[in-house]
Order: sequence, then structure tokens, then C-alpha cells
Amino acid sequence: MFSLLNRVFTSFSPPVAEKKKDAIRFGVLGAAKITPMALITPAISHPEVIVQAIAARDRSRAEAFARKHGIPEVRDSYEEILEDPNIDAVFIPLPNALHYEWAVRSVRAGKHVLLEKPSTDNETEATILFNLPELSLSQPNPPVLLEACHSRFHPALHKFLTFVHPPDVVHVHTDSMVPWWFVGKDNLEYNYKLGGGSIMALGTYNFAVLRMIFGSEPEECLTCTTEVLGDGIHDQCDYTFRAQFRFATGIGEATSTLKGPLWWKPSEARVTHREVVIPDKTLPDTQEKVRTRQVTLHGFMHAVLWHRIDVQDSYVIRSIVSQKPVKKWVESSSHKAYTYEDAGDAFAGLPGEDWWMSYRYQLEAFVDRIKGRKTPYWVSGDDSIKQMRMVDMAYSKNGLGLRPTSSFR
Repeated sequence: MFSLLNRVFTSFSPPVAEKKKDAIRFGVLGAAKITPMALITPAISHPEVIVQAIAARDRSRAEAFARKHGIPEVRDSYEEILEDPNIDAVFIPLPNALHYEWAVRSVRAGKHVLLEKPSTDNETEATILFNLPELSLSQPNPPVLLEACHSRFHPALHKFLTFVHPPDVVHVHTDSMVPWWFVGKDNLEYNYKLGGGSIMALGTYNFAVLRMIFGSEPEECLTCTTEVLGDGIHDQCDYTFRAQFRFATGIGEATSTLKGPLWWKPSEARVTHREVVIPDKTLPDTQEKVRTRQVTLHGFMHAVLWHRIDVQDSYVIRSIVSQKPVKKWVESSSHKAYTYEDAGDAFAGLPGEDWWMSYRYQLEAFVDRIKGRKTPYWVSGDDSIKQMRMVDMAYSKNGLGLRPTSSFR
């Protein structure tokens, strides 16, 4: 219990790192509530990150935010941040419908961009954004653009994937939620014009995990049911959804809700593999050994708080001819990975502390890319485009319609 409390406390109150002379200076577009967790707190312990400036639609709001979080400079507009030669990178936590425009503007201004998920409102916007000529590797020192789907960077998810064999996956269930009191109906999540909806707010986490588990893209959205407030105002924004996707080897399920029960239930990804034959030279030629595996990751969204990876292998020794079982048994194990050292040999030697949030691991990767260093994991532009394609598939299937496309070009 002490280690848990110490880990969580340090996550939110990390040690202050001495900043290097060539630290990356961030400008923040908007005084969003996600910014402290997504950037400000992780930056405290990163020696190569300084949160330098912020702008918001309301300067007084930006000033109050800057005072509270120790940001030294406040600007009158987003444009002022983009025009500042001393700002190296921008963090964009704006409403979803504004991600595309301000990411494009930032890239064209030569800034590196850490862009809150989902990257855009739909695949059309993502395709334009991630194919901007300014991002081409043929350009000298092109900006780094990353969709900030933070959970994908935590070692727990990568440890979990070491137990998954994508060609054998036949079914995946994922779920995520926030309690009903967390999001009010006047929040952005219920505003269609600003890209609201539970699929946009939470479902993108589920979709990303599904794609990583199957190691491929969904071929079809089979079903997608939603629940809406039905008040004539918020009818295009789902507060709950349940979707089924067909992948090449099996079915992936995703469910999320903005109206969960009072207490927070950890997110979950549960993977079922097909039955496979396990070579065993100790068996007679008339028998075979088969295994069916189920792997569950509890807490894939905020793994630093708590997570557990459960592996359950069900074995059968049976007659090859009659298929009659001779022996059955189950082997179970549980695992955790708070650092990349815990995640497996492929990640040995990589930096990390058990108190690092997924946001801190994400920031590490972002900085490493800017500095030209190798990263253990990355979300490519092509990946982000495919992610929005999956979101569009769900909204097309449920009849609520795609989130609106910006007219900005």
C-alpha cells in the first residue's frame, strides 16, 4: 500500500529537474483542464522541457491559469505564440473541432506539435493534416507532429502485448468510462459542432487498443449502438456507445460511457485467442497438446494509478483421432509493468520510473523525436489517419453522422 501511495503521490508531485540550456520551450494554445496532467506536471521532471507561454480566448483566463501553474508568459492570441521564434513546440488541447486548424497553422509556423487526441474530427481532416508538405522528411528539420493518445506509451500496455499473438486473436472486449458526475451536459463532450461524443472522448482509447491487439485495421463496423440525451439539443452526441468491428481474424468490441457509476471502474482489454497446438515431445504420437489463452489488461488508460495483466492458459491433452480429452488444466499468472525495464527484454535499458504517468512516457518520446533520438514506441501520422477512419466507421454505422469537417485549408 505504501508503494502505491508513494507512486501516485510522486506522479502528481514529481521531482523538479534542472533544465538544460537547449530545453524545448512549449507554448500552450488554450487553458484546457487536461493541460496540467498532459504537459505541465510531466514537464516538471523532464530536463529538456519548459512550458514557456500560454494563450486563451480570454486573456484573463490565461493569466489566472499561468499564475496557478507557474507559466512565465501570457500572450494575447494563439497567433502570437506561433509567431514567437523562442517557442519551439506547441501543445494543442483545444476542443476537437479546432485541432485540425491549429495543428495545420502550427506546422506551417515551423513548430513541433503535441496534439491532444483525437487528432482531428474525422479522417478527411487527418489525411490533410498528416500529409502536409511541411512534414515531409525531404524537408530540412521538419516539425514533429504527434497525436497525444497517452495510454499507448505506458509500459503496461506493451508488457500486455507480449502475451498477445495477433494472428491467433479471435475476440477482444474493451471498455472505458468516467463517472456520471465527471462530465456535465454543457461540457464540450456534448457539443456536436466542437466534435463531442463518447466515441471522441473515450472510445478513441478503446479503438487504439483494439488496433494494437489485432495488429491490423478493422474491415467493417458490424454494429454501433448509442445513447443520447434526447433533449433536442445534444442529440448528435453519444454519451454511451457499444460497437463491434470485424477484423481479419476475429471480432473487436468497444464500449464507453460518460455516464458511468459513481465510482470509477478501471478500463479493460480482454483478449481471447483461438485454440493452438503446442508442440510437446513427451506425448505419444496419438496425442496432442492444445492451449486457449485469455489475456486481460485492467487499467490500460491510467496504468500508473493501478493496473494488472492477467494471463490464463487453458490446456488440454487429447487424442488426435477422437479429440477425446485425456487431461485438462489451467495455468494463471499476473503481471505489472510500471517501467520499460518491466516490459520485457525488447525494452531493456530504456528510461523510466515507476511513478511516470503515461503522459510522462509520451513526453519523453516526443522530446526524443525532436532531438533525433530513437523512441521505443511512436504513433505515426498514418496510424492517426487510420484511427480516425475507425472513428468515422462507427459514426457512420450509428447514424449520428461524422463530426463536422473544418472549412479551414
